[in-house]
Amino acid sequence: MKFELQEQLGKYPLLREIGSGATSSVYLARDPFGGRDVAIKVFLFDRDADPQDERMKHKAFVAEAALAGRLNHPHIVEIYDAVVEPDHSYLVMEYVPGATLEAHARVSSLLPLHKVVEIVFKSIRALEYAFTHGIIHRDIKPGNILLSDKGETKVSDFGASFQHRPGHTTTQVAGVGSPAYMSPEQVRMEPLTQQTDIYSLGVTMYRLLTGRLPYYANHQAALAHAILYKDPPAPATLRPELPEVLDRIVLKAMAKKPSERYASWLEFGKELSQAFTVLRLVGATVTDSEKFSELRSMTFFEDFGDVALWEVVRIATWTTVTPGSVIIREGDESEAFYLLVKGEVAVTLEDNELAKIQPGGCFGEMVYFARRQGRRTTTVTARSKVTVVEIRASALRNATDACQNAFNKAVARVLIERLAQTNKLLAQAVRR
Repeated sequence: MKFELQEQLGKYPLLREIGSGATSSVYLARDPFGGRDVAIKVFLFDRDADPQDERMKHKAFVAEAALAGRLNHPHIVEIYDAVVEPDHSYLVMEYVPGATLEAHARVSSLLPLHKVVEIVFKSIRALEYAFTHGIIHRDIKPGNILLSDKGETKVSDFGASFQHRPGHTTTQVAGVGSPAYMSPEQVRMEPLTQQTDIYSLGVTMYRLLTGRLPYYANHQAALAHAILYKDPPAPATLRPELPEVLDRIVLKAMAKKPSERYASWLEFGKELSQAFTVLRLVGATVTDSEKFSELRSMTFFEDFGDVALWEVVRIATWTTVTPGSVIIREGDESEAFYLLVKGEVAVTLEDNELAKIQPGGCFGEMVYFARRQGRRTTTVTARSKVTVVEIRASALRNATDACQNAFNKAVARVLIERLAQTNKLLAQAVRR
């Protein structure tokens, strides 16, 4: 069956077709109430078609429809609505102008190394978020990861996903997934865990780094045999400039046995963040993903969800300061507060040292609570070469409620800890 392009589908005026696949076609449309462009994925059902194909279409629609409004993450394509009609059903989704990573999966069109690492890191965060909501994707591949015109990463197409429940096993379904990216346990039709997505993302990373798949075969049986029994060539054998750390990460993610892969998305992301340091040595610039990883490791941000923390990354400015430089001076007016990433700073009042702040600490945060730009009451000086994150109070006041609430909670915790320390010092002074 072919869906004839109409002027309108439900309440949505259709503009043009922007893609098609085995189970659906996707159209650009306009949401007249939300005032935004949306993508509408239309599933066509044909009673005369192959029963197995029709079951797969229904499963794909139901799987994605069940996620409508549930997965709200900056690196997952959001599903707004699901509508069921007699001859077709459709999903209304976030429209992401850009292309899938298939456009960068060939030797002639590979992305810079730091961009590949950033994309994979953001995909890890997205898939970790989905897994905390009980979702395993089952079809991770370059064609299901979007790179927007602005360079943002979005994981899409959860039509093959299933709901994972702790204590329950979910058996594999024939025909689900893309053969070249399937994990050994998918090939064997065994119960699946998040390790299957970790494997598929490892294959995706392999392809984005080298421009080729780890296994090639003339038919599916040979491909399945290679996935089960053959070791892939290390990525650096195909692209000698690759740092050893990337070889190690990709091959661990693609280990035959799930127990030999990363135990969790968190472990995968933590090791991948090491690659940023290596790439820095060869001149790569600091990426948003590296900033995210650095902030996520700080106690200050422990109550921030992914969405709120990515918002902090966007509004913050990272600065390196040389030893002896004054970051904050008594009497100066300013609306910025700071978080210390690396190095050590000293806090003084009238040349008397009050405290030293170590990485993970913050200073100058009280300006956020002032209604206007206030004067500094202390001086903060770099004792060594330091890296600080500067956040303007005005920018934070314009942030989302979730971001502001998380920040308020973090600052309250800092102030309570400082009050406790002050009380301890006063008690010691009284005893003297």
